[in-house]
Amino acid sequence: MSTANAYDAVELIRTKRDGHRLEPAAIRWLIDAYTAGAVSDEQMSAMAMAIFFQGLDRDELVEWTQAMIATGERMDFSSLDRPTVDKHSTGGVGDKITLPLAPLVAACGAAVPQLSGRGLGHTGGTLDKLEAIPGWRASLSNAEMLNQLNSIGAVICAAGAGLAPADKKLYALRDVTATVESIPMISASIMSKKIAEGTASLVLDVKTGSGAFMKTREDSRNLATTMVEIGKGAGVNTVALITDMNAPLGRSAGNGVEVAESVEVLAGGGPSDVVELTVALAREMLSCAGIDTDPAEVLASGKAMDTWKAMIRAQGGDPDAALPAPRHTEVITAEADGYLTDLDAMAVGLAAWRLGAGRAKQGDPVQAAAGVSWHVGIGDPVRAGQPLFSLYTDTEDRIERARQALDTAATIGSQPVSARPVVLERIS
Repeated sequence: MSTANAYDAVELIRTKRDGHRLEPAAIRWLIDAYTAGAVSDEQMSAMAMAIFFQGLDRDELVEWTQAMIATGERMDFSSLDRPTVDKHSTGGVGDKITLPLAPLVAACGAAVPQLSGRGLGHTGGTLDKLEAIPGWRASLSNAEMLNQLNSIGAVICAAGAGLAPADKKLYALRDVTATVESIPMISASIMSKKIAEGTASLVLDVKTGSGAFMKTREDSRNLATTMVEIGKGAGVNTVALITDMNAPLGRSAGNGVEVAESVEVLAGGGPSDVVELTVALAREMLSCAGIDTDPAEVLASGKAMDTWKAMIRAQGGDPDAALPAPRHTEVITAEADGYLTDLDAMAVGLAAWRLGAGRAKQGDPVQAAAGVSWHVGIGDPVRAGQPLFSLYTDTEDRIERARQALDTAATIGSQPVSARPVVLERIS
């Protein structure tokens, strides 16, 4: 690799600040030098802000992503006798889809190496949800992952420190410098980890709306298109669905409450929107993997539930154990008759976060039993005095601020409305 003095960080910052392209070798040097500590956090902060305003073109972005991958290891699943396919969601409220999806796709014959993360702010983290299950552990060695994929077909676990370490360092920096929302840097962050993970195919669930990082359809489409291009450029068969996050998914947001809802889906019930999105993503994943099986039939057969239980047990969890119960519960009732015409995902996510389901900064603890449930879906009739929301927490003094977040979350109108479609667009 280039020597430490091959480029001047200040010159590269100035180049990007003034709207010029960064050369491939310069990008490789910058990422390497930053990972090694030769480029300071202050300098990389300035570069992140320059990219936030000036962007990266397609060639720069591919090079930036490959440079981040090259700072760590690449996993190899070529020894598996099943095709590998993964799913990544850009994050939303009530988005528990990974939980039923991974065992469903595995039950259809694919291998699903689902490396997941923890929640930050109003969006939940898959690992936080699963850690509500007594005994379940998130950290697996590469050998344990491979064994589990061979024997069960699905694993949901934490990404090892060896995958794209440049991204971990850069993500923490972006989080405290107001540069998280940069489409090029979001794309490179997600795709560097997913490509390093070694999956042959990848389906992206790009959320759009009030509860998503991307609030507009245009931004969501731009992000989805960018990530699909990066994936294909790296030889990964990549498809994206743009899905609605103006309203939260399902009927719960939190940790243990979302596990319970996921198990309902695997048992053949659960909220219709969660089932719809789980099956839609499963179809895309199976198509990418070249498997001609109907996931709706497999879900109804109970095979996905069997795979779920095996997956949880393999990681030390007890799938039949009771989930943690909250110390305090509060019910918010409807003030008028009518129909639920809107439910603000951001407000619901904020309430769950305030109850203890999420964290303000990386490393904060979360409460396994904290969260929010809502008892009606969009389009459903509502009667004054009936339960609208249930709030769960172990810390009673959190309830009032959660109530405040939900003050205007539900819109009750006089006329019924149709439920909105969950899948809005497909990008390949």
